[in-house]
Amino acid sequence: MSQTIGIVGGGQLGRMLTEPAIKLGYNVVVIDPVPDCPAKQVGAEQIVADYKDGEALLRLAEKSDFITIEFEHINTDVLATVEKNKPVSPATATIRLIQDKLGQKRFLRQNGFPTAEFVEINKKEDAEQAYDKWGEKMILKSKTDAFDGRGNAVVIEKSQISEILEKFKTKGIYAEKLINFKKELAMMVAKDVDGNVSSYPLTETMHERNICTATYTTADIGQEIAEKAVKIAESVVSSLKGAGMYGVELFLSENNEILINEIAPRVHNSGHYTMDMFDVSQFKQHILAITGQKLAAPKPKAKYCCMVNILGERDGPVQLSGVDEARKIEGVNVYIYGKKPTKIDRKMGHINATAGTIEEAKQKAREARKLINI
Repeated sequence: MSQTIGIVGGGQLGRMLTEPAIKLGYNVVVIDPVPDCPAKQVGAEQIVADYKDGEALLRLAEKSDFITIEFEHINTDVLATVEKNKPVSPATATIRLIQDKLGQKRFLRQNGFPTAEFVEINKKEDAEQAYDKWGEKMILKSKTDAFDGRGNAVVIEKSQISEILEKFKTKGIYAEKLINFKKELAMMVAKDVDGNVSSYPLTETMHERNICTATYTTADIGQEIAEKAVKIAESVVSSLKGAGMYGVELFLSENNEILINEIAPRVHNSGHYTMDMFDVSQFKQHILAITGQKLAAPKPKAKYCCMVNILGERDGPVQLSGVDEARKIEGVNVYIYGKKPTKIDRKMGHINATAGTIEEAKQKAREARKLINI
């Protein structure tokens, strides 16, 4: 009898986890509030419920042999109860830690990992003092439920602080010094149930409006700095509890320091390049890890890859065109997530373009993106 993997979340990451899971012989069941979610479209059973619905999570657990997440803003109180009887990956303790971004920063600092300066904000004066101390732009962040730029606000002028704090209302807040960085980087690190780790190459991530728009792999930062980044990323993942893929977001500062920005305890947008650059994607590797199997040793299929997110450019019904034409470009693959409707800046799909040079890969990806409307 086939075993079942339960996933909290059935969006695009759940969809891309479901596909290799089914190929490996597993059944998949997901929790997602949107009927006919992306994961259901490729064969997952769906429980239509909010991510934080404790009753739905218990139903998922009853149906599952292994439980994982595609989204960390979930009900960890119920998940902790579930974990007593079913393997949860990553561990509930890790998800709880990462849910609280201030707690995550404190954990990193306490364990000797490099981060930007930060401070908890309890009142307006705290924010003003931080702004004065750093003498430059800073960013205010919600401790919880923040992603893709939501819950973040850059402070350019001190006079903005009152207005920003009013928008945050009762949410826990902290301030972080903005880093003058040369590049934003990310690394996908896999960890098996025995604690062994294996990583994919460093990728450079490009952002607009706090949303990842593209990645360039392998990042061009020099061997010495790359080795340092790998050591930091793998050490961070080794310090966390639970198997699976982890996305470690990093900054390369102007003086060539590697700083940790954030950790994602799951498969991640910055690892989509693995689907075409390697014979084993981050999604298949995650399934192997959480089900207690040995990690694969992914073999490269291409020298470079440029991933471009297909973001919604309007609000309204999906009107997809140009995908077949884009796929005719050599080295280009297009992934459409099946989300409805399209919304401005909503992640609707992505393009992977592989080539012998990163510039050629970028050109192919740009050409493909111009052809696609959604």
